Amino acid sequence: MILLTMVTAFSIYLILIHASMLANSAMDPYKALNIILNPNGTLTRLSIPPQSPPSPDPSLPTPVLSKDLPINKFNHTWARIYLPHKALHHSPRPKLPLIVFYHGGGFIFDSPASIYSHDFCIRMTNATQSVVVSVDYRLAPEHRLPAAYEDSVEALHWIKASNDAWLRHADYSRCYLMGESAGGNIAYTVGLRAAAEVDKLKPLKIKGLILIQPFFGGRKRSPSEIRLAEKTIIPLLITDLIWKLSLPVGADRDHPYSNPTVNGGDKILDKFKVYGWRVAVFGCEGDVLVDRERELVKLLEQKGVHVVGKFYEGGRHGIFVGDPSMSVQVFRLLKTLH
Repeated sequence: MILLTMVTAFSIYLILIHASMLANSAMDPYKALNIILNPNGTLTRLSIPPQSPPSPDPSLPTPVLSKDLPINKFNHTWARIYLPHKALHHSPRPKLPLIVFYHGGGFIFDSPASIYSHDFCIRMTNATQSVVVSVDYRLAPEHRLPAAYEDSVEALHWIKASNDAWLRHADYSRCYLMGESAGGNIAYTVGLRAAAEVDKLKPLKIKGLILIQPFFGGRKRSPSEIRLAEKTIIPLLITDLIWKLSLPVGADRDHPYSNPTVNGGDKILDKFKVYGWRVAVFGCEGDVLVDRERELVKLLEQKGVHVVGKFYEGGRHGIFVGDPSMSVQVFRLLKTLH
């Protein structure tokens, strides 16, 4: 039995191939995640996820170019921009849809440079012929929520004010927010915040949200959490620890950052309907989080939001990003939105 000691982009499941090999009753979630909580509240992350450098050189025969740009030097946040290579050679240059992507990692791991997220963004850029901006954000517990949300909203303002040549290929009137796992949670919350300040974001115009197995929770266990408690590669000890490390100190899993359905949902959701935003939620029955995702779809339906739930049999957490054959399902939907 091989223990996975290298953390690959989380999406929670990749970390927990290692964790699933331990008996849930005896598992130390810190050891499973290969982290040490220090007395000052910071983490020592004992494994560095595999990283991929950007490929900005247009002379190389690659279908997708990528480069890194700083967003906030004080917070050390940045973004990786992806551009279809052929976009450089079209005349006149067509405007391409803009996808703002937020990576997973349970709020405590990873960055846009992680191979797992990087490879997905390359495939997405090529398959959908879009400009993709993969956003870096500060990690918990050093920077607890809402830090990741604040950084992610700041990225939208940075995009709209940027004079970067690659971003000039993007059609700012066709912007979609996308995230996977913790990034799906972030994309949802950024959507709420963006809906409250649409005028400040112009000319950036959000058209919809694509939430891939978004990471949500709650104090009361959902049926899928109970059903898959001993069959999942995401033990509840792990998800509970992640919320403990990520939420504001003293908050529980019914905090709105974790549970979007609490108190009937955020009132700003009414604006999703007013603005005509479209929302897609991807999930699968083998994911312990699937019932949380279904609850979100139900909430959005009750609010009159144009939402579609794309749920699949079997599977696991992380399958839509980690498995290229399932990534195609996301790309197909994106192309219908364009």
